[in-house]
Amino acid sequence: MTQTVRSDSFLTLHYRINALDGEEFLSTFDMSPATLQMGSGQLVETLESVLIGLPAHERFVFELEPAQAFGMHNERLVERIARNGLPADMELKENSVVEFTAPNGGTFAGFLRELDATHALFDFNHPMAGKTIRFEVEIIGIM
Repeated sequence: MTQTVRSDSFLTLHYRINALDGEEFLSTFDMSPATLQMGSGQLVETLESVLIGLPAHERFVFELEPAQAFGMHNERLVERIARNGLPADMELKENSVVEFTAPNGGTFAGFLRELDATHALFDFNHPMAGKTIRFEVEIIGIM
């Protein structure tokens, strides 16, 4: 009987996520394989769901619409913030990811789209939100 991915499996795999226009977001194919515990939040739940039932030692490619992948781009998650409202030691560089500390001590990131003398425009959407993606996966091992 062939072992397949379950919702609680521990996996070793290679994966690649890119937009249909070829823009690559992430790939482990040229590196060591990734290891992850299904259901732990290491991989987006919607991407985990397409792995359920797959066997090891095969390569699969999925084309996922935004709702099946990282969700639609939400304009409410784009926010213009006054520079004097940001921490003085925060390094601000256009087209970079900036990490913020939440009141509960957790962290979250925003993409700094624009920067001028008085304001910074941050996008808190996932970088692949609103895009149809190609998700390629090769499952090496299942425990």
